[in-house]
Amino acid sequence: MDKLITVSPPPHYYGDDTVKKLMYGVVYALLPALAVSVYFFGIGALIVTAVSIFSCLAFEYLIQKYMMKQEPSISDGSALLTGLLLAFNLPSNLPWWIIIIGALVAIGVGKMTFGGLGNNPFNPALVGRVFLFISFPVQMTSWPTPIASRLQYADAVTGPTPLGIVKEGLSAEATMPQLLEQIPGYMELLLGYMRGSMGEISALALIAGGIYMLARKIITWHIPASVILSVLVFTGILWLINPYDNADPLFHILSGGLLLGAIYMATDYVTSPMTPKGMWIFGTGIGVITVAIRVFGAYPEGVSFAILIMNAFVPLINKYVKIKGFGEEVKNG
Repeated sequence: MDKLITVSPPPHYYGDDTVKKLMYGVVYALLPALAVSVYFFGIGALIVTAVSIFSCLAFEYLIQKYMMKQEPSISDGSALLTGLLLAFNLPSNLPWWIIIIGALVAIGVGKMTFGGLGNNPFNPALVGRVFLFISFPVQMTSWPTPIASRLQYADAVTGPTPLGIVKEGLSAEATMPQLLEQIPGYMELLLGYMRGSMGEISALALIAGGIYMLARKIITWHIPASVILSVLVFTGILWLINPYDNADPLFHILSGGLLLGAIYMATDYVTSPMTPKGMWIFGTGIGVITVAIRVFGAYPEGVSFAILIMNAFVPLINKYVKIKGFGEEVKNG
């Protein structure tokens, strides 16, 4: 009776899912996107991924063993997944020492400070990514050109992302029809031939991984659907009102980190709501905030900020949006 485990909410049932099985399931789902990233960015993608994963595993091991005096649990796959997702949120030419700093912040601050897996209120990979974005804005916004940079790392050929081109062009009073000539077409966006973070360049690979996770019941469809649908509606209204100053919905969905965030990061078990209704509220908030930052804010991208902001609202959502208790009486009238 010395070690009591409190679980909630009831009822409960037994299943064969484990933390390790679920974490590695997400890792497997990300492999197609990793393969596309390596194809387009070559050696840089391999270096960034390897450094990020190794650093996250090392920091979690060291913090658990020597600071928290716990048995290290790096074999459960959570640190591996954090390292992979952090790499997916970085440019493929980012210096190795900056990646290590990001891994330290992701694991040490975003995860272990709150007690480790299951206790962190914010997505650790995004905590690391946003910290690096604020601390090293020049390096974090230097985007290698696909194919042309495959054999280069630090000296990769760089340029703006499609969202960056649109943001800068509209600020310079250019129109969307003019800017469409400078950005990749929809097929290129779908396949991944564009500048951007490692994990946001292939919408098709990300969607394939998402289908795999849905089929394996690793995630549910509520959060990805609500994020994408809210972006579709919000940007669609703006585009219909003024197509000369606003990009169309398909461009917003296929470019940037929207699909990476909606499918793989917003669906994090620890930092997302427990109920389907709560997931809809959570996902809709992410979509609306993302579009607000992209269209009205100073940054061309807003997915990371949107997810972290909505992470902060998850306890409130869980408190007021609950599943009816098992056997609860429903009053008529």
